[in-house]
Amino acid sequence: MLSLGAHSATKTQILQGLGFNLSHTPESTIHQGFQHLVHSLAVPSKDRDIKMGSVLFIRKELQLQTNFLDNVKGLYESKVFSTDFSSISAARKKINSYVKRETKGKIVDLIQSLEPQTVMILVNHIFFKAKWEKPFNPAYTTKSFLFLVDERTTVHVPMMHQVQQVAFGVDLELNCSVLQMDYSGDTVAFFVLPGQGTMRQLERALSARTVWRWSHLLQKRWVEVFIPKCSISASYDLETILPKMGIRDAFDKNADFSGITKGGFLQVSKAAHKAVLDISEEGTQAAAATATKFTVRSKDGPPYSTICFNRPFLLLITDKITETILFLGKVGNPTNF
Repeated sequence: MLSLGAHSATKTQILQGLGFNLSHTPESTIHQGFQHLVHSLAVPSKDRDIKMGSVLFIRKELQLQTNFLDNVKGLYESKVFSTDFSSISAARKKINSYVKRETKGKIVDLIQSLEPQTVMILVNHIFFKAKWEKPFNPAYTTKSFLFLVDERTTVHVPMMHQVQQVAFGVDLELNCSVLQMDYSGDTVAFFVLPGQGTMRQLERALSARTVWRWSHLLQKRWVEVFIPKCSISASYDLETILPKMGIRDAFDKNADFSGITKGGFLQVSKAAHKAVLDISEEGTQAAAATATKFTVRSKDGPPYSTICFNRPFLLLITDKITETILFLGKVGNPTNF
């Protein structure tokens, strides 16, 4: 969305930093693809509640280009708010109240601080809630189960438990176990448990192709499942992360956002992202090689396999229709919120 108002190297860095090859994919095609994605995910469903959006808060003295306003609203169903930044506390309260309302109270205090010279803030938010296709029975949840945060640290967490038919397998190449839990409707969750000491290797290997491979090669089988019941959250200051992806000019004096305003210099002051995820017996509430090396457990073993997520694991929530990852995270300590 931000690239719509960017020119020259600023625009190129944003699009290339997000992984697009501009010599193969025209910019218009990129925006049309996101338009389709945003529209598809916003379609109401009785099986899940998902609400997402991007918002620009811009100093009220700035005059915005009509073309930019039309594009962000038409392509991204986004909102642009003229904001009085003369009172830092009032502006921060306005932004945080908006995000809290849009995420149904899940994300609070997204913006912790603002600089006096702030003129523009870009906020992305998403709220997701869905029920498991096969819910856990709360009666089988162990109230205090040992979770190994690392070699020296353990915490006690409520551990959900059930035996059911689910898609499950062991990826020998990446040395991890993969469990697919279905929600009612068109959403699935992948719980990925790396072998001891292989989390970093697994993180480096993550790609769209990896997830596609898992989704196509897991096999349904009876599995005894142990998953922590937890609420976790994480906040990111994207102005420190995006430059590492090559998006540098947007945040400094080289920024060219002349497509946003009719006059004056503009650069991104702050880009914040916060995710909150609740995992419970009923469901989830959140506010995001080769086939031969992928094996499943032997049928000659016990009547069912057992997978216990009692140490750090990865979690992906994906939309089956658009094949989009809605949430991707690492649960390192389920008691951290």
